[in-house]
Amino acid sequence: MSRSSLIAAAAKQMRMYSARPTARDTTGHPKVTIQTIKKLYAEQKPIAMMTAYDYPTAVACDRAGIDMVLVGDSLAMVALGHDDTAQITMDEMIHHSKAVARGSRSPFIVTDLPFGSYQSDERTAVENAIRMVKEGRAEAVKLEAGRRAASKIEAIVHGAGIPVVGHIGLTPQTAVALGGFRVQGKSLASAQSLVDDALALQESGCFAMVLEAMPSLVAETITRLLRVPTIGIGAGSATSGQVLVLSDMVGLFDRFTPKFCQSFGDLGPRMAEAVEEYKKDVRKGAFPVEGVHTYAMPAAAEERWRAYVQQQFGFELGGLKHEGTVTSTVQV
Repeated sequence: MSRSSLIAAAAKQMRMYSARPTARDTTGHPKVTIQTIKKLYAEQKPIAMMTAYDYPTAVACDRAGIDMVLVGDSLAMVALGHDDTAQITMDEMIHHSKAVARGSRSPFIVTDLPFGSYQSDERTAVENAIRMVKEGRAEAVKLEAGRRAASKIEAIVHGAGIPVVGHIGLTPQTAVALGGFRVQGKSLASAQSLVDDALALQESGCFAMVLEAMPSLVAETITRLLRVPTIGIGAGSATSGQVLVLSDMVGLFDRFTPKFCQSFGDLGPRMAEAVEEYKKDVRKGAFPVEGVHTYAMPAAAEERWRAYVQQQFGFELGGLKHEGTVTSTVQV
């Protein structure tokens, strides 16, 4: 596109100063509540859940009409670069949950309670769940634990009135104790243990449950036994819904992609290409384009300013070029 075309396009779009953004368009999707989730479950309509970690990813989920957004502690790895999810703190989770809440108008927001924030006792679990709702603007919290956490979940649900999503199977917060990131429930005994976990968490008050990395038959068994929806991630197609880590499914996480994750985009390489294109344009002086990406003074003020600079500093404006050499410089 020629320089004149770029200028014309810019004028047509009436671009504004970036510190005064216009409100983003609304999607028209109705607000999802627990009642919405229960209705989808009762009608056997698969529930779509997606992770989000900040305002842009939340907006993407919102515009797509996702039912539930999970502010997962997986952000410790895919957004903050940690080696595992156990490193993230309560304050960091609250920080990201608030950002997601700003960009998520329609989806129901569930935020993970991080490792160490609920394991010790019921009081600590309740206090941190309350913080996540009050400060993090979550609408529900998720706990990665089996029946050993039933008393904490009961205290959060019945004591504080905060909805809880359970999470069993592969629980990344305690992956070390599980022998690493391994599929759970492959033996008869371990499969029965997962069933026991699921039933105990249902009785403790969970309104939904994430089933991660387990054989499809085990997930189907749990789904058919429970009276609440199951959300699968690496648990087959018989669950009540699905969740994926957004960074995995669009190719933004560079270390590995789980077997259970289908690629719905490859944004990582494209992002690197875009940054490289930007660098090249900066190097050759093709960006920014004067009159397109720049701001002008009113004509009269510009004329006075040019005259002032000439008289005060002894040079004419417009002579400074970054193309490997500088044609004029000034020391003030």
